[in-house]
Amino acid sequence: MRNNDENSIRTHILRDMSEGMLVVDLGGTIRSVNPAALAIFACAEEDLLGRPFAACFFEYPENDEFNQTVLDAVYSSGEKQERIVPFRRADRTLTLHVRASFLKEDGRKLGLIAVISDISELAELRDAVKAMEQIQDLNRKLALKNEFLEKTFGRYISDDVVRTILETPDGLVMGGKKREVTVIISDLRDFTALSTRMEPAPFLEMLNHYFEEIYEVIEAYHGTLLEFLGDGLFVVFGAPVASANHAADAAAAAIAMQQRMERINAWNRERGYEELRMGIGLSTGEVIAGNIGSEKRTKYGVMGQVVNLAGRLESFTAGGDIIISRATRDAIREPLELAASRRIRFKGLTEDETVYRLQGIGGRYDLHLPEDSEMFRPLPEPRAIDLSPMEGKTVLPQTYEARLTEVSLSEAWLETGAPLQNFDSICLQWEEGIYARVLESRGGRFRLRFLSCPPSFTEWLRLAFSG
Repeated sequence: MRNNDENSIRTHILRDMSEGMLVVDLGGTIRSVNPAALAIFACAEEDLLGRPFAACFFEYPENDEFNQTVLDAVYSSGEKQERIVPFRRADRTLTLHVRASFLKEDGRKLGLIAVISDISELAELRDAVKAMEQIQDLNRKLALKNEFLEKTFGRYISDDVVRTILETPDGLVMGGKKREVTVIISDLRDFTALSTRMEPAPFLEMLNHYFEEIYEVIEAYHGTLLEFLGDGLFVVFGAPVASANHAADAAAAAIAMQQRMERINAWNRERGYEELRMGIGLSTGEVIAGNIGSEKRTKYGVMGQVVNLAGRLESFTAGGDIIISRATRDAIREPLELAASRRIRFKGLTEDETVYRLQGIGGRYDLHLPEDSEMFRPLPEPRAIDLSPMEGKTVLPQTYEARLTEVSLSEAWLETGAPLQNFDSICLQWEEGIYARVLESRGGRFRLRFLSCPPSFTEWLRLAFSG
């Protein structure tokens, strides 16, 4: 009765086990297989029971690892074998966890027992997790690579342009789109002459420091630096990232750039370098923006009349000035502080363009240039001097008599009958010539800002102002 009870218990245990169990006698014949094993192998009991192990499992070469695990338990002097192996059956390949060892009774080897678990879902989950980890690792590497590219190429082109190239499928496609933008063109006054007076190393140190400081301002107001134009800058607002506030951002950036010049010049003075003065022109309108060039060399750029106009406006500035177009003024909703205006007929335009000298922008920006507070000293006797108007950088042949009546270290008041207007450039006859720009006019009296002066005039000006 006891043996019958034990056999019944064993039968129930084998039947209810979730793991598959396979018993092979010493002759290699399968003597026992439970329902879980039959489900794993996808076969009926008669397909396995009483048949040779080799005949049942050697059909697929893919099952060599499974077979070897069982055989190794025979040839390894009784050591247990435990492996995770693939198992090929008719419909699919499983991942099995197999534990194989000798079956003993009273110290005698009766056969071999293999306990089998189907861990395919766990393996798939493990593979999925592993794949996810690999994907995350690739994403981290890609993020690092993109960060490296942005930092590297960002030294040569704007970060916004780099992101456009890296993040959009057509980032490198030649061609462009029409965009409403505001363009800034800036330039340093008398910088070419300054380059001839300085050694290369300090000159480049000064220039690079200037660019670094000004670029920080441009970036803060969402501008995209497209090019260095020698000592000048070509900046666009509203491309490649569109913005509804590009004109106001550009105006605020221009004022902040002029404000930053005080810090730049303080740095220059500490090192014994000359002070710098910058002029800025702003223009707003439609451009074609996109990749320009060839398949071998491409750059992101904007083209259109707006760019040309910004350059022309910059040419009318004196050091410290900002001149904006009417379109820029009209595109800004914030209150503006404008110091002077003038109607100019620009080449290529059919109508006169009204332009303005910008002093400040209110609203959320609340930025203002210092009010004109230049200290003038009246000359004991007006200094007679001839002047010639200029067109661009060309001195015209006409000559007019004039008199300097008041001077500061960088400006002067002049009386003349010459037909001058705000923003006109003139050349005063003094040895190599004094180049100046008209800031404002008051009935035959004109306020000038000097752009370039020979050393002898600078010394005369210092003595006249201090005397």
